[in-house]
Amino acid sequence: MAHTHLGEMLELDAAVLHEYYAELIGWVGAQLPDRPHIVDLGAGTGVGSRSLARHLPAARITAVDVDEEMLAHLRHKADEEGLGDRIRTVGADLDQPWPQLEPADLIWASASLHHIGDPDTALARAYELTRPGGLFAVVELDSFPRFLDDPAGAALEERCQALLAAKRLEHGLHMGEAWGERLAGAGYTVEAERHFDLVLRPPLPAATGRYAEISLGRIRHGLEDRLPAEDLAALEQLAADLPHRTDFAVRAERTVWLARRPT
Repeated sequence: MAHTHLGEMLELDAAVLHEYYAELIGWVGAQLPDRPHIVDLGAGTGVGSRSLARHLPAARITAVDVDEEMLAHLRHKADEEGLGDRIRTVGADLDQPWPQLEPADLIWASASLHHIGDPDTALARAYELTRPGGLFAVVELDSFPRFLDDPAGAALEERCQALLAAKRLEHGLHMGEAWGERLAGAGYTVEAERHFDLVLRPPLPAATGRYAEISLGRIRHGLEDRLPAEDLAALEQLAADLPHRTDFAVRAERTVWLARRPT
């Protein structure tokens, strides 16, 4: 995890896109019972788990992830924020048989389902875990965020996004899936599909410079065997420069499917 700063990236994403997170959590949370049990599949550093716990003070959350380092970070942050008594962590590989989990009023899967090797099996297991009348919220990102407005920078980002999309396809990641159809195939009734087209312009949140630096650094790391030397050098320079600039924006796209298990 350390060489790509993934944990820090997840925390920065929540800090920079905090208005989006607040709207999303508020929308989903308004449809839950008073004292819900929530299972966060692929919880990572717990951005979703902790946001849900803050917004729903009577909720209990079970955060599931295969990465023990991230789960340790989650526990530390939850304790630090006074949420530790309501968030339980479970280490599990979602492509293996799942551990015994308490039935859920909400299953939350944010940017995690595309990593699963066999999504249909995972969705069938999730369906069994969801209480009748309970919800499944699937949140997926379309790509890495973009930052550059100038023609050369925008063209560089476009080349990188195309190469990353091809690499994800080669590695079998389920990006761009019709998750609504898969959820329906598992037995859920899809109640909503919302697309968030996020654009932030100056003045930007204080964490945005570091967010851009980490994002571009991760792109460079992921494409170091595919980009020409001049593009790699340009990404490295941009990653170093953007934290000190104010002439850039943040663009990100997220799609959310909300599905219910019939009663």
